[in-house]
Amino acid sequence: MQRRRTVLTAATAALGMTAVLAGCGMTSGSDEVTLKMVAADYGDNAGNSSQKYWDELAKNFEAEHSGIKVDVDVYSWKDVDAKVAAMVRKGEAPDIAQIGAYADYAASGKLYSADELLSVPVQSDFLPSLTEAGELKRTQYGLPFASSTRLLFYNKELFENASLTPPKTWPQLAEDAQKLKANGVKYPFALPLGAEEAPAETLIWMLSGGAGYTDNTGAYTLDDEQNVKTFGWLKDKLVAPGLTGPVAPAELNRQDAFDAFSSGDVGMLNGHPTLMKQARAKGVDFGMVPMPGPDGKSEATMGVADWMMGFKQNGHREEIGEFLDFAYSEKNVVEFSERYNILPVTTSASEAMAADTSHKALKPFIEELDSSQLYPVGKTSWAQVSAEIKKQIGGAVSDAGSAADVLSSLQNAATAAEAAE
Repeated sequence: MQRRRTVLTAATAALGMTAVLAGCGMTSGSDEVTLKMVAADYGDNAGNSSQKYWDELAKNFEAEHSGIKVDVDVYSWKDVDAKVAAMVRKGEAPDIAQIGAYADYAASGKLYSADELLSVPVQSDFLPSLTEAGELKRTQYGLPFASSTRLLFYNKELFENASLTPPKTWPQLAEDAQKLKANGVKYPFALPLGAEEAPAETLIWMLSGGAGYTDNTGAYTLDDEQNVKTFGWLKDKLVAPGLTGPVAPAELNRQDAFDAFSSGDVGMLNGHPTLMKQARAKGVDFGMVPMPGPDGKSEATMGVADWMMGFKQNGHREEIGEFLDFAYSEKNVVEFSERYNILPVTTSASEAMAADTSHKALKPFIEELDSSQLYPVGKTSWAQVSAEIKKQIGGAVSDAGSAADVLSSLQNAATAAEAAE
């Protein structure tokens, strides 16, 4: 494979092997490099943790690439971004991170570009829309790793027992939730605004209401009038009447909501492809429909891409590139996508899965991809804004909270983060 590489100059070589070995994190007498990687967990239990996937992948890679070891630590989505940020602050950046945002690290010069890491065939295989989302000032630093869209899941048995049809509008969704509650359903509509994935649930509802995190120019608009109306509706029509279950939305995490759905305790919730496998494993008969809007189908839905990146600190550019080329092979992308019901990020893997009838359940999610909107991941302020959303958004629907006040506070935080760039 062709690879874009920088050749060591004679001046660099003249510094001596000791300097070279120290810069590469090697020890005297050894030519082995150990890459440190931190990744997010896509599993829903210890049995299918992503740790197992990465350990297997690393073992297979090491068998084909002598002199390179890969040490991977996997953390929950609730913790992984903060874990990497803390490592970077301490001057202990990993070689590779697979997390939710890349732009702030790229803007501060901490990341290798995709050109510096990947072979041309691998880099050109990414889906074009995801490649663009991974760019900062027209240079790609974020490598898309996994993608998904969201649909509204509903429990068919609970709906049949209450003589309901899937909702097509917000008012119908609230009416369905009321009838589910009357039938004793524990969580008529699960609303996970807890720290694990609050930015996702927030954006789903903002888009459904006709607004979002940013406007057409890319400026933050969290306190947009329509967003205020959206969260006011959630509070008045779902949360206050007790239709979101016994756990306050601010305390309910995504995986807990998925677990409750898979136990038959949830009537409706927004979910991604991973939930299909989990619910089927527990024998839950479910349906999936596009997210409704105030008066009909939502014009846009949320799309998510998670990001892979290579840090410069340890100087392991070539070794990182070797591993990422391996990780992004069609076989390995398909394997990860199949294991966790995630949409593939490469053209080759997408075509392979589309041709396989065993993946037809993913078709509704793929169909939503065209109208999906991603987080503003190309903004260097996004990581900080996302962290603030995790902390504050639950208050917008709480008894003591105000949607206008919380969204105004978030807008102020976003504006300050932008100004600090």
